[in-house]
Amino acid sequence: MPTPFLYRRLVTNVPGNTGTLSEPNGTPEPRFALQATVYWMRALTILANHQGIDWFSMEPFYADVQRANLSEPAVNTVFEQLLMSLHHLAALHAMVRAGSDHDLARVAVMTWYYGSYCAATAMVAAQDGSLQDDHTATANQWDRQIASSGLIPPPFNLRLTTMLKKDAEAEITEMRNGSKFMVNNRPSHVNDAIGACASYLSGTRTYRERQITEGLKVRELKKLNLLNFRTPEAKQLRDSRLRGKSLGFLHQAFRYRGKANYRDALFLTYEVQVGAILDGFIADTASVLKAFPTAAGAFCSRRVTSADWNAFIDDLNEHLHLAVMPRDVWNRYGN
Repeated sequence: MPTPFLYRRLVTNVPGNTGTLSEPNGTPEPRFALQATVYWMRALTILANHQGIDWFSMEPFYADVQRANLSEPAVNTVFEQLLMSLHHLAALHAMVRAGSDHDLARVAVMTWYYGSYCAATAMVAAQDGSLQDDHTATANQWDRQIASSGLIPPPFNLRLTTMLKKDAEAEITEMRNGSKFMVNNRPSHVNDAIGACASYLSGTRTYRERQITEGLKVRELKKLNLLNFRTPEAKQLRDSRLRGKSLGFLHQAFRYRGKANYRDALFLTYEVQVGAILDGFIADTASVLKAFPTAAGAFCSRRVTSADWNAFIDDLNEHLHLAVMPRDVWNRYGN
């Protein structure tokens, strides 16, 4: 059987491949990208359900979080971002009801990402009263101020403190806790899901290392008249840069969005590799997104005044008409 037209033209290592303007050597093999996309979300769903993330489990988790003296614009930003996160969650629930995972998969990834991004933005604003200029800065601040401080429950707390390969591999091994499971297979229980999440985190580290080292080649190595990282000086430069960078949930989510939004058109849509793999995918995105803003809202409710939080919840429950309402996700502490 002849190789399909688009597959032959786009995919790397296929005879006759001519690539694209952004991927002149060809795009990745779509089957592997699809498996990682779907099975990472399945793993997160399993772990979030196992953790039992809901409002009442988050009350004791955030019991020691203190009220903050936030400016009114900062409080308004917290509420604005939580509302936008809720809207994205409601959209995912509508997509689940549509029952068309294949048609909506790419849009679901985008909706899931922005719902997560808005919830994370709300947490950072609640923590230090700041709003970052771009997505990378938000991911960095969320990882430093929230994840590294133990202010988010599993599975969203899974992170690397370094991107230096040998040190990161040791952290991945510890994270796996004996699980050998990889993200290119569908997880079915907690041990599988831990391995799949560790596998996805490891893959993201490799991807980010490649980005960082390519950037170093273009800038720092060029200034030093060096072509590669074979010299001690170049290795030291590379390792110092990698050692100082952490990698967390929001960094992974940002990469996840980029693949769906900007490139690799085949992997969510094309031919036999899609099959039944996508069935249930949007339901998983909705489950994970509900868990993350639930935790974010519980944290934010401890940082703003109880009067403001209660007024926020009452206002939204009265005036919104979404498939998912605030009372379905958040509650009132009343203290």
